[in-house]
Amino acid sequence: MLLLGVDLIKDTRLLLPAYDDADGTTAAFNLNILARINRELNADFDLENFMHVARWNGHEERVEMHLESKVEQYVRISTTGDKPMGIHFEAGETIHTESSYKFTSKRISDELERSGFRQVEMWQDPESLFGLSLSEAMMP
Repeated sequence: MLLLGVDLIKDTRLLLPAYDDADGTTAAFNLNILARINRELNADFDLENFMHVARWNGHEERVEMHLESKVEQYVRISTTGDKPMGIHFEAGETIHTESSYKFTSKRISDELERSGFRQVEMWQDPESLFGLSLSEAMMP
């Protein structure tokens, strides 16, 4: 048996603030990626030159988090002490840092079936924001 919790597709007015909170916690988390690259790969990202952006991609049914370059810039990364790697960013160009997929009941059932499971039961909260799916392995 498999018990799977899923985030269901919902209105973007409710969804996007969860990935772009007013106090900036998610933005700081996202920008920390660049700070780690600076620290661990000897790069020179200027975090002030990037901003956190959360977008709904309806075609892919996911929230995407990006770091968008505020200005045209060139960043160096020296991973091994060899010749540094350079990355040129145009203003507005993004680094796609995360995808958080959202689901419909049908998509969950279809994905489970492709993975060798048969959905036995699907429960949703009263507002259909989240789901809990119980499935069993299909015998070959």
